[in-house]
Amino acid sequence: MFFLSDMLNKKLHLPKPGEALPGRARPVRTAARHAAFKRPLKATPPDGFETIHFGMGPFWAAERLLWRTPGVWLTASGYQGGMTPNPTYQETMTGLTGHAETVRVVFDPSRISLAELLKIFWEGHDPTQGMRQGNDVGTAYRSAIYATGEAQLAEALASRDAYQAALSDARRDRITTEIGPAREFYYAEDQHQQYLHKNPNGQAALRGAGVEFPIAAPARA
Repeated sequence: MFFLSDMLNKKLHLPKPGEALPGRARPVRTAARHAAFKRPLKATPPDGFETIHFGMGPFWAAERLLWRTPGVWLTASGYQGGMTPNPTYQETMTGLTGHAETVRVVFDPSRISLAELLKIFWEGHDPTQGMRQGNDVGTAYRSAIYATGEAQLAEALASRDAYQAALSDARRDRITTEIGPAREFYYAEDQHQQYLHKNPNGQAALRGAGVEFPIAAPARA
């Protein structure tokens, strides 16, 4: 029998090997097209475009922030960084898959740099909160960057150090963001894709730490 303390403990600690839910062989059903961009949700990016994954707490608000950013070509909400193959939303919320809610971001580096996206990431949520974001508590809401390629990873790590210096100057807590190479990204269900485009009055908000990211984004014509 599960008690409240058992449930909270599972949501605040990543599962150990052997504890994760088994998942399934087939992907969960998702949307065919991006609701805002009107292109296929799993479209192959054009040559020269890059992909990075951000966990900023609940993916509804994070995805809206990112698809509204000029230079972003495609976004998708999903689950990443855990052990359970092809998890559902309900499974991820138990904390027994190990996944974080993330947003897959495909961007045109000729229009927006990774530095500019990292500035949006760091300022767009509070990366010091551990296994939560505001009132949303659990491992699924942890802050995360999953990079594709060594150059992205190095830039993400450098940006963390720069932002930590700014947070420390402001007497704020330590960054808890998980940063590493991208692992398999599992697309979330249809109803979670571009949720705030389909439901513009939906309750979802991001709240940053109130400290400016110190590296200025490059000026653009």
